[in-house]
Amino acid sequence: MAEGKTAARVREAVEDIIVKMGYELVDVEYVKEGPNWYLRIYIDKEGGIFIDDCVAVNDATEPVIDKLDPIDGAYIFEVSSPGLDRPIKTDRDFKKAEGKKIEITLFSKQGNSKMHTGILKEKKDDKVVILEDGKTVEIDEKNIALAKLAIEF
Repeated sequence: MAEGKTAARVREAVEDIIVKMGYELVDVEYVKEGPNWYLRIYIDKEGGIFIDDCVAVNDATEPVIDKLDPIDGAYIFEVSSPGLDRPIKTDRDFKKAEGKKIEITLFSKQGNSKMHTGILKEKKDDKVVILEDGKTVEIDEKNIALAKLAIEF
């Protein structure tokens, strides 16, 4: 899939720059939405991301991406916060979410449901362990379609 390779090339080119600026590179995606292609860089830092952070990372990375020239044709470049409902993907993401309530959507049912919500206890090897309704539930990482923090109001 060309989209994944493009995102990986951009990640490799800009990650050190972003980290040296004091940010975490959360994700890079190259996706088509409607008629347009988007190259998005998601950043985070302790205390959250503000518009000035996005502008600074844009200004630092855009020349590098332009020089790399990983995309044939037009696209829209964005630098953004991952938002409240950011996906939990990496081991680092799971570690940061330990002790917090998360929602997990599965590819195939486990128990009677494809949806599980509980307190993330840990991720060990290829299993995600949550406390759901007072019971410990182990979920195979390969069965996870989406994991994210549960937003409670």
